[in-house]
Amino acid sequence: MTAAPTSSPAPRASTAPAGREVWFLTGSQGLYGPATLAQVAEQSRDVAGQLAALPGSPARVVWKPVLTDSAAIVAAVLAANADPACVGVIAWMHTFSPAKMWIAGLDLLRRPLLHLHTQANVELPWSTIDMDFMNLNQAAHGDREFGYVQSRLGVPRKTVAGHVSDPAVGPRIHAWMRAAIGAAALRSLRLARFGDNMRDVAVTEGDKVEAQLRFGVSVNTYGVNDLVAAVDSAAEADVTDLVKTYADSYRLAPGLAPGGARHASLRYAARIELGLRAFLDDGGFGAFTTNFEDLGGLRQLPGLAVQRLMADGYGFGGEGDWKTATLLHTVKAMSRGLPGGTSFMEDYTYHLVPGSELILGAHMLEVCPSIAAGRPSCEIHPLGIGGREDPVRLVFDAAPGPAVVVGLADMGDRFRLVANRIDVVPPAQPLPALPVARAVWRPQPDLRTSTEAWLTAGGPHHTVLSSAIGPEELADLADVLGTELLLIDADTSIRRFTQEIRWNQAYYRLARGL
Repeated sequence: MTAAPTSSPAPRASTAPAGREVWFLTGSQGLYGPATLAQVAEQSRDVAGQLAALPGSPARVVWKPVLTDSAAIVAAVLAANADPACVGVIAWMHTFSPAKMWIAGLDLLRRPLLHLHTQANVELPWSTIDMDFMNLNQAAHGDREFGYVQSRLGVPRKTVAGHVSDPAVGPRIHAWMRAAIGAAALRSLRLARFGDNMRDVAVTEGDKVEAQLRFGVSVNTYGVNDLVAAVDSAAEADVTDLVKTYADSYRLAPGLAPGGARHASLRYAARIELGLRAFLDDGGFGAFTTNFEDLGGLRQLPGLAVQRLMADGYGFGGEGDWKTATLLHTVKAMSRGLPGGTSFMEDYTYHLVPGSELILGAHMLEVCPSIAAGRPSCEIHPLGIGGREDPVRLVFDAAPGPAVVVGLADMGDRFRLVANRIDVVPPAQPLPALPVARAVWRPQPDLRTSTEAWLTAGGPHHTVLSSAIGPEELADLADVLGTELLLIDADTSIRRFTQEIRWNQAYYRLARGL
């Protein structure tokens, strides 16, 4: 065997933000002796360092000592389960790690798992390769053993193959990291519903107990007048300061400016934001819902406040839609630090001119300014629904570019995610009579196939639109959560999509019964 190294490579600086960790576990065994295990540790630390140094990593990669027996593996897994900073585990079998020693640990693992199939070297040293090298660098052997036992135990995981220097490897690992971060955000999420859901609406209903069991989110309802009390208690000085923030951040309609005829309405909108923020923060809530049919003593439907809270990462759903609020908070957590934005959305109406079909999306007032194409305008207009004073809102068009819309539905025996790849485009013409935030998009593969597939899947009318994440992150999230995902994209055909739904129906019912 090659001699043990006399020094370790300098640790590479992590590019990830603080707060979230992914643990890097390496498997080997005692058969090879201390000198080889020292080399395994050195190379493992270097691979973890390369991962940590990749730009755009959403979580810090934390190297852990090489694992060579069942007791050490169980201890590492239990420590990962117990550490709130650890959102997931990456495992690599550097040498041959007999996988029976991993059975107990994998059975106990409660964190998302990524199996990295890599090796320390990119090229083989053809002229010098010997059996010492072969015995040391045999992930091609060890990872197959590990893959078998994961499949034998039915362990959900993502498998990524390739050297960490390969430009295709890092983004796939980062997508999984973001899914793991989203799952962690779900596990600790508390959601406040102000009032119930809109009367006679089906898709905004759902099983909150099952959601807490499957995802971890705790959903509870509060009277709207509990919120009104918080709104009414906002200090005047704080209202004045927040109004100044509005004037600095947005193009303020003249009537809303100090001295304007509608300035009092802007101050009340600020009061709603202050009260709503205080209520959510005091209760540890990361998401919330409102309902225009149940406004209690509120003088306006919350518009501007909801938009700004979404921009800060809070989940939101209109008409009591707690599932979309949950999903929005999750996707916001997954996309933190990425370019693009994420918003509550609703398909509203269509442009059905053959060859140029489009969808116009909005939701009364509540669309997040993180997707805005430019500086939003802060305006006040009648709403025609809700029976309250004219509400203040931000008005803008969504920035063009590729995006995805995704919805969460309760199918009775399981939750279902339905997603559609889209291309956001500028409106075909100006919309001077529509003073709300809105997005216009072209769905893939086309509007007819997209809408037929969405309706066949029972997808909800409330969605999350994101230009920050894409299908891979959503697929990884679905796998981590054990949740069905139906993706509509450029390759979708109705016949195949319908077959997939039928196959899924059988699979999930059988899997739940096992």
